[in-house]
Amino acid sequence: MSASHWGSPTASKRALLIHGLTMSSQSWEDIAQLLVAEGFFVVAPNLLGHAWRRGTDYRVYTLAEDLRPYFAMDMSYDVIIGHSLGGVVTLSLLPFLPKTKETTVILVDPPLERTGETLKQSKDNFLKEIEDAKTADEHMAEHPAWSRNNSILRALGVYMCDRTVVEGIFEHNTPWSFSGLLRNIPPHVKIAVLVSDPERGGACRVEQVSHNVKTKFFMGVGHWIQYECLDAIMDEVPLPRAKL
Repeated sequence: MSASHWGSPTASKRALLIHGLTMSSQSWEDIAQLLVAEGFFVVAPNLLGHAWRRGTDYRVYTLAEDLRPYFAMDMSYDVIIGHSLGGVVTLSLLPFLPKTKETTVILVDPPLERTGETLKQSKDNFLKEIEDAKTADEHMAEHPAWSRNNSILRALGVYMCDRTVVEGIFEHNTPWSFSGLLRNIPPHVKIAVLVSDPERGGACRVEQVSHNVKTKFFMGVGHWIQYECLDAIMDEVPLPRAKL
């Protein structure tokens, strides 16, 4: 299995992190290190078509099925975090979760709905990203809040993907409609949806999220919440709180 790991496999808590389109498992470095410091063993798989992995079927269902081995032998996770496309894939993983364990699921700006021109625009943006790949320095200039390490990892993710993957993701998932997956959340799953500012490139919209799902909107924060506002994610991770 193609994945990155942080921490000790004997740790008492486990986290599964799922990256977005044109990214890779290494993109979770900052969050992973914070989780390790809180006693987690962290696993971040590479989705099909990413980090040099080849595939032909890029339906979200298939991307989720490809991750089934991470749930073999009743493997469970205390926390699952999915960013962007990874958030949509995470929703498709919910049937794999054991019903005997409570799991916290954090969806980071997932693109739940895309129609018509917005879908075409998203596809064109990703294709342009592949064809005219930015350097780390260019990412830093465009996103002043990103660290150099994050900018390097962003550039690396694009470099290890290609246009056939982007085309497949969009063509195999038309119509793009996944908000319905939020309507029947199992009682043992606690979900939080973190929504970026659409004026800063956010992909999710508050109105697309079911009213009974915990939702937080971050004004002024872009699509890459894990690079710009780590605390927003860590605040949703269940951790022991010091007694006052």
